[in-house]
Amino acid sequence: MRLINRHPDRPSRLLLVILPFALVLFAYFMGSAERLMDNPNDKLLPSAVQMSDAVKRLAFTADARSGDYLLWQDTASSLRRLAIGLGISAAAGLCLGIAAGTLPLFGAPLSPLLTVLSMVPPLAILPILFIVFGLGELSKVMLIVIGITPCLARDLEQRAREIPLELLIKAQTLGASTWTLMLRVVLPQLLPRLLISLRLMLGSAWLFLIAAEAIASTDGLGYRIFLVRRYLAMDVILPYVAWITLLAWLMDWGLKRLTRQAFPWYEGAKA
Repeated sequence: MRLINRHPDRPSRLLLVILPFALVLFAYFMGSAERLMDNPNDKLLPSAVQMSDAVKRLAFTADARSGDYLLWQDTASSLRRLAIGLGISAAAGLCLGIAAGTLPLFGAPLSPLLTVLSMVPPLAILPILFIVFGLGELSKVMLIVIGITPCLARDLEQRAREIPLELLIKAQTLGASTWTLMLRVVLPQLLPRLLISLRLMLGSAWLFLIAAEAIASTDGLGYRIFLVRRYLAMDVILPYVAWITLLAWLMDWGLKRLTRQAFPWYEGAKA
């Protein structure tokens, strides 16, 4: 049997999923043990005990200065900014995608503009955002919005253009107005694609958030990572990176489940 036609069964699939993570962890802890054996004060590859102690200190011990549990405070701040940014981006991207992909008079100016805006590196304009919006919450949210909205809108625009013309003609034949057409025909087709696009943009959204928090913030996951880097506190940085990765995976999983349950008919719902 050709390799391309071989599919793993359930136990084999589970093993194949776990195997690369197990190999990475094995290689890390072997390297950590070797470095700590040569130098017990080495900070580059902390042991599991050192990282667990750091997690206990940050997550389950109140900070002596503020009285807060730093890990949970940072998580709440970052997730709040991310949720606001993603919500605004989803709403704006959906509206722009429908307008550009459905209405030719809007698509003519919007489509080239979205193409150009999607090519602008968002991190390059971060100083401009800080100058315009200040160093508060707004600039961090706006970086996420500016960073992913054009890409969301372009993807949804393309999806709108792929809607069969027959559907639009039939709806108009039955007396649908432009507004009814967009709400009853175009919007249901784009909503599942919006969730899938958000899944694809989660990594970029986290990148923009961490960058903004690292430069100008007093709390947040990105702020904490860049705060302790000056002390080479890898026992804090690595758990924070793992925690961010877990949060991003949970968000991706949640959007995937929502797509499957809300739009089981959509061809990309199983992706």
